[in-house]
Amino acid sequence: MNSIFLKRRWVLTALAVSALTLHAQAQTNDTWPSRPITLVVASGPGSGVDIAAREMAQKLSAVFKQPVVVDNKPGGSGMLAGGTVARAKADGYTLLYSTGSFVVVAPAVLKTMSYDPVKDLTPIAQTAAGGILLLVNKDVPANNLKELVALIKANPDKYNYGTWGNGSSGQLTMEWLKKQAGLKIIHIPYKTTPQIINDLVSGVLQVAWSDPGTPVAMIESKQIKGIAVSGNVRVPRTAGIATMGEQGHGFDAVGWFGVFGPANLPKQITDRLNAEINKVQKSPEMAKRMEGWNLEPPPAKTPEEFKAIISRDVKLWSSIAKDANISED
Repeated sequence: MNSIFLKRRWVLTALAVSALTLHAQAQTNDTWPSRPITLVVASGPGSGVDIAAREMAQKLSAVFKQPVVVDNKPGGSGMLAGGTVARAKADGYTLLYSTGSFVVVAPAVLKTMSYDPVKDLTPIAQTAAGGILLLVNKDVPANNLKELVALIKANPDKYNYGTWGNGSSGQLTMEWLKKQAGLKIIHIPYKTTPQIINDLVSGVLQVAWSDPGTPVAMIESKQIKGIAVSGNVRVPRTAGIATMGEQGHGFDAVGWFGVFGPANLPKQITDRLNAEINKVQKSPEMAKRMEGWNLEPPPAKTPEEFKAIISRDVKLWSSIAKDANISED
């Protein structure tokens, strides 16, 4: 009899604790946000990602009636920023604004990471998407992808190409193209995209990959030529440059920006953030800002749809890195 009483008492206590926990969670979700939110940015001040994050922070501050404070944590292939958010309490007050390079490309090439971007982060919303540009010096005798492929095949190891680093999405995209087309071309890693464009204009570099925004002025002044854009959608300010797919080499992966929270972020908070971020993306101000970067706001996606994109991209980049034997310490 005493045993039955103790067992019943234990069950009632457990139910009471569970009810209190659920009540506390509901209160937290209903009142969120009740204090400032920190938006950790995986790039330095003044970068394209930082500018986009600050625009987003300003808009969300107005919506939530709470400050959204940008905290720049560049370095470590995004691990400093991503790790900060991955280790944060899953209460919606510490979020990450990052490029896809730090979330899906870095895990494909780095031998070790301080956290798992797929398991330790909650995808909230995709905020920008666009392909990267394949460019050549104005004197390179090629005006499209077919001509460039033929030129490189006819001159093995004569040409070099630049990207923003070993293991970058630019290098992985070229490795994919090299395998598909049977090319031999030498990779030269740079630290920044402006350095790449300067050397491409001067002729030190013949071929390069770039983000879509940096080289627009040089393309318009015909100091360099645009050959192709990765992904399956042309970008707005250089709409005359055909996609790789349109030129016979379909490569669907694109670069993107996105907002994340720690793992196990409550669904109510995740969904509210997703809805408000998607509204911001539709604003005329954000559309104009995106056009300046030669990007377009992507169609609104749910957290689940964004997560599916991440899963697909991780598999693609990991497969390319493995095939090309690319890995970084």
